[in-house]
Amino acid sequence: QVQLVESGGGLVQAGGSLRLSCAASGRTLTFNPYDMAWFRRAPGKERDFVAAINWSGHNTYYADSMKGRFTISRDNAKNTVYLQMNSLKPEDTAVYYCAARIQRAGLGGAPQEYSDWGQGTQVTVSS
Repeated sequence: QVQLVESGGGLVQAGGSLRLSCAASGRTLTFNPYDMAWFRRAPGKERDFVAAINWSGHNTYYADSMKGRFTISRDNAKNTVYLQMNSLKPEDTAVYYCAARIQRAGLGGAPQEYSDWGQGTQVTVSS
């Protein structure tokens, strides 16, 4: 099991940028490789997939609406995964969650694929 703590959320104007971080503790990401992902839940909506990255960082997968604006990356030496969000829109307002799963072939965007979750960080984009 891995513990995840998100940070970096906040209030930003439309068109602005934020970088979210997710720090993992417990088993290290490199010793016991985990694939990582970001999800988000907007008020009154279901939890949506945002992006995923495999344990090595060599493979990434994005929801179609995030491509070109969001970038997922990781630093295994720091046990941290990042989500760089650019050109933010009011509809990006949500609680953003970090998630982890034991690495396996094929990145996925289904929440049930991920076994460990953080508490979330609020992102609010004003118009």
